[in-house]
Amino acid sequence: QVQLVESGGGLVQAGGSLRLSCTASGRTFTSYAMGWFRQALGKEREFVSAIAALTCSGGRTYYADSVKGRFTISRDNAKNTVYLQMNSRPPEDTAVYYCAADTWGRGGTMEHVYEYWGPGTQVTVSS
Repeated sequence: QVQLVESGGGLVQAGGSLRLSCTASGRTFTSYAMGWFRQALGKEREFVSAIAALTCSGGRTYYADSVKGRFTISRDNAKNTVYLQMNSRPPEDTAVYYCAADTWGRGGTMEHVYEYWGPGTQVTVSS
């Protein structure tokens, strides 16, 4: 069983920066692929970004077109933590952001490959 806890969300102004963190339990974090998804009010959950395990896909990173060039995903395996650096955020980035783990290490853009999910953290961008 893997437990995920997101942090770093809150109310921020458009155009600023914010970094989300997700810390995972477990001794084999290095073998997990980690993903970020988000769900805006009244909309379906959507893919944001992911990072594969270094041993599986060389730590490949994935980004949704809507965040490419603005968001950066990274991981600190020593801290069992994955980060999502969010820059130049428009109000459309307002959503609950979820962290997810794929213990097989592949990751990617599809929700169904991720077995474990965090409770989510709210990010609200004011215009």
